[in-house]
Amino acid sequence: MLNRSSENKAVPTLDIHEFRTKQIAGKEELIFNEIIGENIIHKPHKHDFFIIILFDKGSGVHNIDSVDYTIGDNEVHVLFPGQIHKWHINKETKAYQLMIESTFLEQFAPAFRFSFTNYQNHPVISLDHNNYTQLLYEFNAIRSELLDENPVDQLISARSGVIAAIVSKVVENQSEEFKVYQANPKLVKFNWLIDKYYKKEKSIAFYADQLNITANYLNILSQRNLKISANKLIQQRITVEAKRLLYTSQNTIKEIAFELGFYDHAHFSNFFKSQTGFTPTQFRKKL
Repeated sequence: MLNRSSENKAVPTLDIHEFRTKQIAGKEELIFNEIIGENIIHKPHKHDFFIIILFDKGSGVHNIDSVDYTIGDNEVHVLFPGQIHKWHINKETKAYQLMIESTFLEQFAPAFRFSFTNYQNHPVISLDHNNYTQLLYEFNAIRSELLDENPVDQLISARSGVIAAIVSKVVENQSEEFKVYQANPKLVKFNWLIDKYYKKEKSIAFYADQLNITANYLNILSQRNLKISANKLIQQRITVEAKRLLYTSQNTIKEIAFELGFYDHAHFSNFFKSQTGFTPTQFRKKL
């Protein structure tokens, strides 16, 4: 069994305080910054806070959870706590960045109308001129409030909620997946429940009970609207987290298996191989 600590390959987790020396405006739970010109992050890392970046002009590559996204003009990039990223931003880039502590994120989280997992699967969002202008106004309004001698938390939270609502509206219009969720509140809640309980609860019956429907009906909803089974949705969420932990954690595979709610190493290894084609050990060795 491979022990990550012996290889010193753990991906670092950065907290918001490490970015205060470069902040343009900020308070304890939130920082406003600008990205002007070339910016390169060679080594992947993750954050324990939420980041939303509004690109005015941009080019380069943003790697999020091992997927390369081409950076373009008038885009929003979202990064939730725990996501792994690195980037090479080219010199002509101009962007605005909000870094938000998890506790402050909770205040306006409902404005993200879909599960955080949905946004993590679609972290780069193209904007038309109108949506970009709306978001830029809210970003600047937050900056102005932060620079005020007596910033009002409720105003900052409300404007952050507006940003989340605009982003949600844009992705719903752009993606069939989001349209499906918007038309099916039960599936939206199902995804929220998976995010909350996936480490402890892996049976369809549990989630169906929380939704006050039968397991059979939940599976029908998922198959009919998302073209995959309800069980597969649960498995996908576990697999995403397993990959992150294998990539970033210094814990042994046995410890990761326990964290994800598996009763032993062999059960976890069989599950992971069925989802990825690799055993956890093989996955770590190829990183």
